[in-house]
Amino acid sequence: MTSHGGRRTQAERDAITVEIGYALCTAAFAAAVVFGAVAGPALLFDLPDTPERLLLRAGLVLAPVLFAARVVSVLVRFQKADQPSQPGRTSPDS
Repeated sequence: MTSHGGRRTQAERDAITVEIGYALCTAAFAAAVVFGAVAGPALLFDLPDTPERLLLRAGLVLAPVLFAARVVSVLVRFQKADQPSQPGRTSPDS
């Protein structure tokens, strides 16, 4: 944010809140899609025990990993977007 160590403005707090909500919603959607794609066949079809267990476990491992990676990537990208690209300049176009 623009204030180093100081209080944030209401607009900055609102932007952070919106970005956190966006990160959580998109991460939950992506994790659900990946879980459905990986573990879905095990839930829909009558598979042998070993492939069924492997697909379910893979889905249960991949979904939270993807969730965390998505949240972190969105929030890190948001944090870096607030800083000017060149020291002493207010925007890249100046």
